[in-house]
Amino acid sequence: MNITHVKKRIVLTGGPGGGKTTAIDLIRREFSGKIATVPEAATMIFSGGIDRSDNNQVLKTQQTAIFNLQKHLEDIQRATFEHSIILCDRGSLDGLAYWPGNADEFFQAMDTTFTDELARYDAVIFFESAAKSGESIKSNNPIRNESEKAAIILDNKLQAIWSQHPNFYLIHSAESFINKVMFGITTIEKIIEQYQKDSR
Repeated sequence: MNITHVKKRIVLTGGPGGGKTTAIDLIRREFSGKIATVPEAATMIFSGGIDRSDNNQVLKTQQTAIFNLQKHLEDIQRATFEHSIILCDRGSLDGLAYWPGNADEFFQAMDTTFTDELARYDAVIFFESAAKSGESIKSNNPIRNESEKAAIILDNKLQAIWSQHPNFYLIHSAESFINKVMFGITTIEKIIEQYQKDSR
């Protein structure tokens, strides 16, 4: 499948413990260099010596940093891989679910709007947290320390945000991990095919 003329951004997101980060790596391998991935900004920050905090002012500063890093990473990959689809491990709107204030305050702090941030992305693939099926979300990633209850709350917040995107694709937590990965691959193929039809 020729996708060299396609220049699009796709978000793969979801609640903690959904398997998205592992899935992104497998999807990248499946498309063999035709997709450029953007790593999760929050993981980069929290694994780089910045501690999580319960202080609202610190949380706001951290989320501002994550928001800006996310967008810069996307822009770096877009400029570096001009002819690839950009697959993002979370998107700029994920921070809204972690923001300790209201949505208006978030967008004012980030100097943007909800509409503008949705428009950055052409599609959203959402992996529900395994916690929604009563499964454990424990992982080897020390950055992910949410409880199952917290994971469900975050998943609900993130779904409420991202489901407003016109090209929102949801895969439920009850699906096996292999089915999640195949869903991601199939969805990306469908998106690519639609882009090609529209460009003719």
